[in-house]
Amino acid sequence: MSEFKTIDVNVGVFDENNRVAESVRTRNKLHETYMVNVMASPGAGKTSTLLRTIHMLKDKHRIGVMEADIDAAVDAEKMENAGIGTIQVHTNGECAMDAFMTRQAIDAFSGDNYDLLFLENVGNLVCPAEQDVGASVNVEILSIPEGDDKPLKYPLMFEVCQCVLINKIDTRDYFSFNDEKVKERILTRNPEARIFFISAKTGEGFEEWIEWLEQEIDNWKQKDN
Repeated sequence: MSEFKTIDVNVGVFDENNRVAESVRTRNKLHETYMVNVMASPGAGKTSTLLRTIHMLKDKHRIGVMEADIDAAVDAEKMENAGIGTIQVHTNGECAMDAFMTRQAIDAFSGDNYDLLFLENVGNLVCPAEQDVGASVNVEILSIPEGDDKPLKYPLMFEVCQCVLINKIDTRDYFSFNDEKVKERILTRNPEARIFFISAKTGEGFEEWIEWLEQEIDNWKQKDN
């Protein structure tokens, strides 16, 4: 009868990633760079939401964007055309950014030149939620056409995000979407989550979202100072 050795693995598969994520946060704090990790399904409106958000903040902050995609550079081109400092990150088949990729992107991007850095993560509701990228805050965008049941189907995404933007409220007349149910489902998973109903197309709701983000940045700057 063959003998085999049994070992207990005491280091989790994400431990090394989490260590690098903490180093990214430390670096960003040192350089006073607030990083926002934006996650959503494909088509939820990440790029259009970012474009309007940046337009409202650009006079107050030096802003850069890291565009993460498996391939192509469509979103990065949109940012560049809008005059926004941008770097395209190809994940070579990986379904999300991790802390190692984020650190490389910041190094290549000269991220220290910005006080506000957005990461537009790869579009899906599973993999990005599993990876700590070292962000100052995680933001999820859920669009009205996706339905109000997504917090039930993809709970981790809503647990790790401090803010949820419900986008495309201008399409309410065309889709069955219950505002109260989605809020209840999100808050059941994450009682501390802030929820804002917005339209990247019309700008409705953006003042409240921007006000919250500005307050979070101010609080972050004051912390440990």
